[in-house]
Amino acid sequence: MRMCFPNALGVLAALGAVLYAIPSAAHELDAQLDCSSNAHAFITSLQSDQFIEPQPMHVEANSVNAFRPTHGSQLTAFGFRVYAVLGYDQNDELFHKGSGQAMAGSLYGVVVFGASESVKTHLQDAGSEAVVHEVMPLIMTAVLCKTN
Repeated sequence: MRMCFPNALGVLAALGAVLYAIPSAAHELDAQLDCSSNAHAFITSLQSDQFIEPQPMHVEANSVNAFRPTHGSQLTAFGFRVYAVLGYDQNDELFHKGSGQAMAGSLYGVVVFGASESVKTHLQDAGSEAVVHEVMPLIMTAVLCKTN
């Protein structure tokens, strides 16, 4: 009976070592957030590669669609973990319409876990033209590319 506990620990340690050695499936979005693309191309590429869910998890009143990363996709942007991927392009059937006045133009980006000042510093270091909007102080920040 006393040998069960050490054996179980050995099995758990071996399993942990194997799982740790498996390469992660992290996908960096830094290059796509240089603001040289559009919302349609940004969202469809992530959907076709199965990094985000095909249907939005939320649609804002202004028609900005928020897509959830797929389970295990581990999206990152400028070193921060991605909570949601955002997109909207006026007159594009890919995006669901919100309950209010739709915004003009195209917008795409991500919501990351990180303080806005830290995210802004990483964007500047990377030379991105994306803008930063604080979503929740010290917790979540939106990184956005917008065209009119």
